[in-house]
Amino acid sequence: MLKKFFRAYSKKALHHILKFLKWTLISIITGSVVGSLSTLFAFCMNTATDYRTENGYMLFFLPLAGIVTVFLYSIFKYKNDKGTNLVLSTIHAKSEIPFRMAPLIFTATILTHLFGGSAGREGAALQLGGSVGNQLGRWFRLDPADKRVVVLAGMSAAFSAVFGTPMAAALFSMEVVSVGVMYYAALVPCVFSSLIAAYIASLFGVKETSFTAIKFPGMTIFGAAETIILAVLCALLSIIFIVMLHKTGDLFRKYLKNPYIRIFLAGCAIVLLSVIFNTRDYNGAGLPVIAKAVNEGQAVPYAFILKMIFTAITIEAGFRGGEIVPSFFIGATFGCTFGSLIGFSPSVCAAVGLIAVFCGVTNCPITSMLISFELFGDGGIYYFMIAIAVSYFMSGYYGLYKDQTIVYSKYKARYLNRKTRQ
Repeated sequence: MLKKFFRAYSKKALHHILKFLKWTLISIITGSVVGSLSTLFAFCMNTATDYRTENGYMLFFLPLAGIVTVFLYSIFKYKNDKGTNLVLSTIHAKSEIPFRMAPLIFTATILTHLFGGSAGREGAALQLGGSVGNQLGRWFRLDPADKRVVVLAGMSAAFSAVFGTPMAAALFSMEVVSVGVMYYAALVPCVFSSLIAAYIASLFGVKETSFTAIKFPGMTIFGAAETIILAVLCALLSIIFIVMLHKTGDLFRKYLKNPYIRIFLAGCAIVLLSVIFNTRDYNGAGLPVIAKAVNEGQAVPYAFILKMIFTAITIEAGFRGGEIVPSFFIGATFGCTFGSLIGFSPSVCAAVGLIAVFCGVTNCPITSMLISFELFGDGGIYYFMIAIAVSYFMSGYYGLYKDQTIVYSKYKARYLNRKTRQ
């Protein structure tokens, strides 16, 4: 009996070891390739942002940059770009990510940031990582299920390299696809690829996203109550942001059917708004504004409103970029303003607001907790726990990505399998 047991166990152990070695090798390749490309992307993004900041006139060429973006996509016969939704759709086995998406999203996102469009960088990173991961899966001749795992690993690697948050990056791609279900089969590839990509980015001097240490006060009943109120408001704000994005897109497509005219007029609108408000704070990702809200507790009271408007016009008109960093901006500036109004630490409220809005728009509570640790340390763990739980609950079934699936209900132990609301 013992011989049979050990023989059977040895076969299973060998099988697991071979599987582990297979995915370790794939993870090393994926993390190295995607991490290198994403590091180059981050370097180009930083260079473009610095150049635009030093040369304010670049903003006035944004409408022309929009025309170039549409032209590039038409050349490659890729007019109906679904952005990050296409990556999620690929994981759900409903479509394929063409490899040409990688250079397109790379170039188009650089153009957006070089000329002052209001967008983030993570959308491009996820699409870049997913596209390269999908192609690697083809080259490895993996079956469809394993190829989707490599897509997830590529997404994690790209997110990690660009943001410098490997823990959150490792789980984000696994969590964002289906709310209520995690793709644990991708855990080893995503973790390894994320860590390798972060290491490569650090070797080439890509700085991780971080803030100065915030002194979080001890949790009290009043502090908990204020955090709950802030989280509820942030959940509402996340819904407004999501609806604003998609309704703006619907209006653009209804009244401006020609993509060249649409993106040109949107570029002109961004230029005009920037001139009217006499600021460049809402162009690009807006990381300096986020840092000022968190580190110094200072923000323009209506900054979160303007950022929503700028971002909705930019992204929905056809410029390339992401929505996550803008959600950071919105949450941080709103939280800072909230803290100033109620007499609670604006810096603490900015950090909590940033995480709460991120959770509200992505429906990713575990990633939200991890990213709060990586950005702000563990001193505010109780504030973040409360804010994440409340924001996740109160944001309902709304989400940035229409191909994100709500597998299980947020409110009952019930299977739903429905798409997010837009």
